[in-house]
Amino acid sequence: MEKMKQQTTDITSDNISAILALFPDCLTEVKDENGNVKRAINFDTLRQHLQDVIVEGQEHYEFTWPGKRASVLEAAQSIRKTLRPCPDESVNWDTTQNLYIEGDNLDVLKLLRNGYMGKVKMIYIDPPYNTGSDSFVYPDDYSQDAESYEKSAGYRDDEGRKFKTNSDSNGRYHSNWCSMMYSRLMLARTLLSDDGVIFISIDDNEVTNLCKLCNDVFGESNRIALMTIQSNPRGSQNSNFVSSVHEYILMYAKSVDSISVYGIEKSDDIVSEYKESDSNGLYRLIGLRKRGGAWRKEDRPNMFYPIYVSTKTGEVSLEQSEDFPIEVIPKRPTGELGRWCWGKAKFLAERNMLVGKRVNRSNEPEAYDIFRKDYLCDESGKAKTSKVKTIWTDKETNYQNAKNEIRALFGNSEMFDYPKPTYIIEKLYSMIDDGEDNLILDFFSGSASAAQAIMHYNSIHSSHNRFIMVQYPEKCDEKSEAYKAGYSTIAEIGKERIRRAGKKIKEDAGLAATSDLDTGFRVLKCDSSNMKDVYYAAGEYSQGLLTNAESNIKEDRTDIDLLFGCLIDWGLTLSMPYTSEKIGDCTVHTYNDGDLIACFDDNIPDDVIKEIAKRQPLRAVFRDRSFRNSPSKINVGEIFKLIAPNTSVKVI
Repeated sequence: MEKMKQQTTDITSDNISAILALFPDCLTEVKDENGNVKRAINFDTLRQHLQDVIVEGQEHYEFTWPGKRASVLEAAQSIRKTLRPCPDESVNWDTTQNLYIEGDNLDVLKLLRNGYMGKVKMIYIDPPYNTGSDSFVYPDDYSQDAESYEKSAGYRDDEGRKFKTNSDSNGRYHSNWCSMMYSRLMLARTLLSDDGVIFISIDDNEVTNLCKLCNDVFGESNRIALMTIQSNPRGSQNSNFVSSVHEYILMYAKSVDSISVYGIEKSDDIVSEYKESDSNGLYRLIGLRKRGGAWRKEDRPNMFYPIYVSTKTGEVSLEQSEDFPIEVIPKRPTGELGRWCWGKAKFLAERNMLVGKRVNRSNEPEAYDIFRKDYLCDESGKAKTSKVKTIWTDKETNYQNAKNEIRALFGNSEMFDYPKPTYIIEKLYSMIDDGEDNLILDFFSGSASAAQAIMHYNSIHSSHNRFIMVQYPEKCDEKSEAYKAGYSTIAEIGKERIRRAGKKIKEDAGLAATSDLDTGFRVLKCDSSNMKDVYYAAGEYSQGLLTNAESNIKEDRTDIDLLFGCLIDWGLTLSMPYTSEKIGDCTVHTYNDGDLIACFDDNIPDDVIKEIAKRQPLRAVFRDRSFRNSPSKINVGEIFKLIAPNTSVKVI
């Protein structure tokens, strides 16, 4: 680490950019020998990413709180857990590409990291708002193993409920929330594709801290927007002084240079403004003079120049002549000199899009102004879109609509507290939909509004976007309508909503139950490792332990458990098709046409090993007990070297 400090004076701007691309929160500001502020790398923060112990160091200009370093460490720590498949709780297990994962989302994000790094186009989350009654606090004392900590800290209650309430009387009220979010956002960033974005719903309680957290994790330059959503037009009566009618959605990019943000369909009111037409179609006129900020001549002198207009045709030119006698300069009706929105180069390139027209001004009755034609459709005839605004007042954003959606599925709007309208999530996705079939992740799934939104979006646009929902199986309050209806956890509500919503979407679209619209999902549950804990000191071994060590796999784990555990370990995605077949007396599992072939039977004969090798899989997996002895295991390696030398072989 001392060597790292000595290298700071030799770091080039290219190296700084490379470091910041991986760790945006390492950017800080320092004063040089002349007292000038410059950008620099905070090596104390960088060391947190690059080593497995917490280090102390001088504080710099940065956003910090008690527990930040521990949350950085937690994001980097590995875990001994796995995801166990549950086909009986799934829909269309064999064919669906959607996933519903039950478990602590921090653990799940770590398990998804290998297989889904850089593959998620959009993340939408609706995390706890930290209102003073949220249940989300996680341990940050990493000197103990997780089980010991949970037991000593009362981290789990008598019913096994994992979350604790973060009361606003807690001295670490904001710090707890920041720590909980920070590690998850760090992991989420690794899953985003280079052109991916994250949307986060939040309210006034933590919006300021959330912006700072995201600046740390994603980089301030990658902030796209903070959108205000009119969620309750009548106003909340829970506010102390003013009635709140809104919440927010914060939008960040993985890399602002790699994304495209598209507009949305124009409203009927806007379409009605396109009243003029020519051979290119309907258009409206928009003034070329700059309005709003930086409108003055001195702000952009190169965009102040005269334009000349033909009184006969309205055509424009940069040269005055008999055909273009009228000079027009950019100025406000009150006389102050302004500037155009275009420089001369763009004027010459887009001249045919401009027109000069007479305008009514009391002090200049013969005044002209310059306008550009804004066509309703592009050259292909497709209707142009409008940029999404930062304030959403559409009636569909009213959160009462989300309650109505729950009622339509369950017959009771009180089955879930504070669901989000699917309209909002569909609108968010439309902003980044590039026409490809993308992956959408929500790791605070709740009632699974995002899953319903994506399925509905697919039904309208004939697309095949996929989703991953992650939800902790938090217990439902026994007094709640959901519990009375037979749902013991929030995860059960989410799964049932997807089942019912998928069926309804197909019915509403007039699609057969067998249509290729994917409304299924594979259920996976986060659990302890498939492998036994077999690490003991020499003096702790007994005959019973030695007998137990004959198999290093837990007795309650099935072949499919082991198969999916291997997918996670090897970094494969979890939604691909697989088959199970008999070769001789052995059961052989083939994942995604040979990405992986596994056989977990005891004492596998050589002819089965050879048949697997002949299929030339990319990976082959067996268990330790699949071989009678060490020579048999060595022989397997020789068979693959001879028949399938490019296959990676693993024994668990």
